[in-house]
Amino acid sequence: KIVSENIEKIKNLRVSNGAALVTKPQTGEILAMVGSKDFFDHEIDGNVNVTVAARQPGSSIKPINYATALERRLITPATVIMDVPTTFSIPPKPYKPVNYDGRFHGPVQVRFALGNSYNIPAVKVLALNGVGEMIKKAREMGIGTFEDESRYGLSLTLGGGEVKMTEMAVAFGVFANEGVRIDLVPILKVEDAQGKILEEFVEKSGKRVLSSETSFLISSILSDN
Repeated sequence: KIVSENIEKIKNLRVSNGAALVTKPQTGEILAMVGSKDFFDHEIDGNVNVTVAARQPGSSIKPINYATALERRLITPATVIMDVPTTFSIPPKPYKPVNYDGRFHGPVQVRFALGNSYNIPAVKVLALNGVGEMIKKAREMGIGTFEDESRYGLSLTLGGGEVKMTEMAVAFGVFANEGVRIDLVPILKVEDAQGKILEEFVEKSGKRVLSSETSFLISSILSDN
């Protein structure tokens, strides 16, 4: 119902389908999964579960880039980055990112650059990190779709690489868990016809992939209005 209502709100943007995934980060439990707004609608490929399909994540990938730079002590939330017209000389042709609002905002602190989802500062942070370092951290946080590093450039931080919603849930769960990665759990228990338990979920401790300090800072920034 919620997915359908929100698609209706933005149908003027020519959006016809959507998906939703609700998890409990502390345990990895999947509380709700909606693969499309209508399973039986063939016009929108309704029977495709979009939560496990590879899709471009847009700016929702930016926190992983900034988290990588924070971990490497390349930036702090107070670091000033110039949001001005910038051309990156990379083959096969120069790359000149623009902001979603078509404006430039001059000197901005990292906190406001991420909080307002400015593109140019994000690309500059990725240039500091190096694409390989961001991919390495993304993998540690649960994203497995970035396989061939040679396919990706500085646009990766703007959503230029495809990911799965389930994997993004694991990655964002790291922030919620103060740096600990907990993989998703889709099945809690399996019983046979006689009631014998064949498989049952046991809560696990997870693996630390980010410092608690970096996780706190990213979560704090993302909570800004």
